[in-house]
Amino acid sequence: MDGLVIPDLHVRASRVRLVLTDCDGVLTDAGVYYSERGEELKRFSVRDGMGVELLRAAGVRTAILSRESSGCVRARARKLGLEYTWLGVHDKRAHLEVILRETGLTGAQIAYLGDDVNDLGIIELVKSEGLTGAPADAVEVVARSVHHRVSSRGGHGAFRDFADWIVEHATRDTSERVRGAS
Repeated sequence: MDGLVIPDLHVRASRVRLVLTDCDGVLTDAGVYYSERGEELKRFSVRDGMGVELLRAAGVRTAILSRESSGCVRARARKLGLEYTWLGVHDKRAHLEVILRETGLTGAQIAYLGDDVNDLGIIELVKSEGLTGAPADAVEVVARSVHHRVSSRGGHGAFRDFADWIVEHATRDTSERVRGAS
């Protein structure tokens, strides 16, 4: 299910310090539910929350970057203890400059997980130095543009899969260097 070939995958993975993710279609199943009172509800996977924890344990922060500005997304970000949440961002590509300035990171330290055409701009920027991914059910043009397409659908553990992939490759790089030094 991998997309693009990454000759320096382990090096790139070991540099990641922030995983940015879209929300709708990645952290959620892309559905929107409404209560009888008109309240918007979204379905999130608790497995993705564990992905945040695993990244945090590896020294990697996570953040949501979404076009939508929803109270349920804010609540989920608080529950996950995210340091950064950028909502209502219509031009994610242009917003990357703000993110790098606010976090003090470089493009090589960023990974991005997105699923739809509004993610293509930032995917193109991030993939030159960082890492990019998409859920299994991402639109095809996005799936072909990223480094890695995970096996889970949006809202069903896609973020967890991407987190595992990054941690696995970053750890493999470290263990290979340690073995090589012996």
